[in-house]
Amino acid sequence: MESSPAPFKAQYHMGDNKIHVLLAASGSVATIKLPNIAEALGRHSNISIRIIVTKSAAEFLKGQSHEQPLLENLLELPGVDAIYRDEDEWRHSWTRGEPILHIELRKWAHILLIAPLSANTMAKMTMGISDNLLLSVLRAWDTTGSVDANFKEKKPIVFVAPAMNTAMWFHPITAKQLAILNDEWGVNSRNEGWVSVLNPVDKSLACGDTGTGGMMEWKTIVDKVEQYLGIGKDDK
Repeated sequence: MESSPAPFKAQYHMGDNKIHVLLAASGSVATIKLPNIAEALGRHSNISIRIIVTKSAAEFLKGQSHEQPLLENLLELPGVDAIYRDEDEWRHSWTRGEPILHIELRKWAHILLIAPLSANTMAKMTMGISDNLLLSVLRAWDTTGSVDANFKEKKPIVFVAPAMNTAMWFHPITAKQLAILNDEWGVNSRNEGWVSVLNPVDKSLACGDTGTGGMMEWKTIVDKVEQYLGIGKDDK
């Protein structure tokens, strides 16, 4: 297994007969559930996982507690093949003809799961801002399924699991951003769209409030991804 490999080339992994899950976390306390999600998905022998963490998300996985292990320890989980941070985009000096990490990760991924999607990253995503590795992958996503159609059987989908304070969730700007994600970019029965929003739930939040905004339970997120991929809990 590799830790933050660079340069990474998607073409070397096209024939591995694996489902490629790009798993990402942005700056929310719900990042502490990232290890659970990675471990659950990695139990399937036909899944390969590569993880992206934003700078803020990495702060929640520094070995603070049992549920907050060192980020690098996730490489010990079955199926987790690499972890990427923003600096990996520029780890090697780029020259013409060399691979570009966010493009290669886009090419590699069959799905992208962002859990959690913070309020900040949601805002940037809907505005097309690409000032870190995760946002660059999103900005370069094959939203029509036509760019990578020669080596992917179907259009790749982005699952997002928002997580934020209740006041943030009910803020009017959040409603506008959700309208973009659901109404303009959302997956529908006509095979249109490329984003599937996994809505938050009512729970006791890290800030002490109780209300809507907490990330969907991680087991439910895993169930929804498994259902989309057509794999069951017995497909290990």
